Amino acid sequence: MSPFGFVPVTRGDYPLISSWLRQPHVRRWWCDDPAPEAVEAEYGGVIDGTEPAQVFIAYRDGRPVGLVQRFALAGYPPYAEEIAQWTDVPLQAWSLDYFLGEPGTLQRGWGTALVGQLTEGIWAHAQEATAVIVPVHADNRASWRVLERNGYRRVARGEFEPDNPVDTPEHFIYRLDRPAA
Repeated sequence: MSPFGFVPVTRGDYPLISSWLRQPHVRRWWCDDPAPEAVEAEYGGVIDGTEPAQVFIAYRDGRPVGLVQRFALAGYPPYAEEIAQWTDVPLQAWSLDYFLGEPGTLQRGWGTALVGQLTEGIWAHAQEATAVIVPVHADNRASWRVLERNGYRRVARGEFEPDNPVDTPEHFIYRLDRPAA
């Protein structure tokens, strides 16, 4: 399986991101507003360097296929505190988020490969990272199975404001510790 390429998101990617956010399989779990001004509000700070997350367009075989982001939880204290209500959050913990935007990329093992490569990128990029912690809605089986296939283990269950208002607040929290050298 060919690896993914990750290119930092730019404002030129906004139409692509908006189109993905309108896809039913993305919209179900990632309820960001696809309007241009909303996409700017969500990603402009990352592009300008005022937001600590790193957001990338994922490419495969030269084609954009999805969006991924990685971030140190310390850069988002309220979110880290919310997770810490349910499980231990080490000071050097990171998190990630992801979606495949193109319908033709689903159910081909690409999500598993994408998250595996994104996780490896955290270990390579953030030498201080000790763990990756990811809350996932309990009903989003495809997403939490991708994490499990990459060695993440479910460490807690907690209640978080759901991205989609039709969902319950129940989430599973997954964790992967940095592999021993």
